[in-house]
Formats: sequence, C-alpha cells, structure tokens
Amino acid sequence: MVIMFKGGGSMNTVKWLGVILLVAGGLGLAYGSFTYTKDTHEAKVGPIELSVKESETVNIPVWAGVLAMVAGVALLITRK
Repeated sequence: MVIMFKGGGSMNTVKWLGVILLVAGGLGLAYGSFTYTKDTHEAKVGPIELSVKESETVNIPVWAGVLAMVAGVALLITRK
C-alpha cells in the first residue's frame, strides 16, 4: 500500500504502521485501561426475558505503551 501526497512523496505501509503504533502507545499511556460490556446469560421464561451483562476492564501495562511508542518511532526513522 502506497499513498501519494501532492508533493510527489509517498508513505509506505511501514511508515503507517509506525504512526499507528505511536498513536496506540500514546493512547495506552494516557488512558491506562478500557472497559467493555458483554452479554453472559440470557433466559426466556414465558413473557419474561432475563439477561445479564458483565463489565470487563482490560488494564494496559505502562511498558506495553512505551514499547509500542518506541517501535513506532523506530519504524518512522528507518529508511526504506
């Protein structure tokens, strides 16, 4: 995948991956965790419907955010 810009330059896939890793690492460091909700149980008894939703939190370690940012910068500064 090559994206052409007006100036005639191009940004290849490796550079895009570097940008994505840099942004993802920054978001991981800024927020530290994310929460999502999943349906775990559902029951229908006649006209009554029951459902249970559980909220799960995923913690993002600081080292993972830093590592993603370092990898992103490394991909951006390499020549290709």
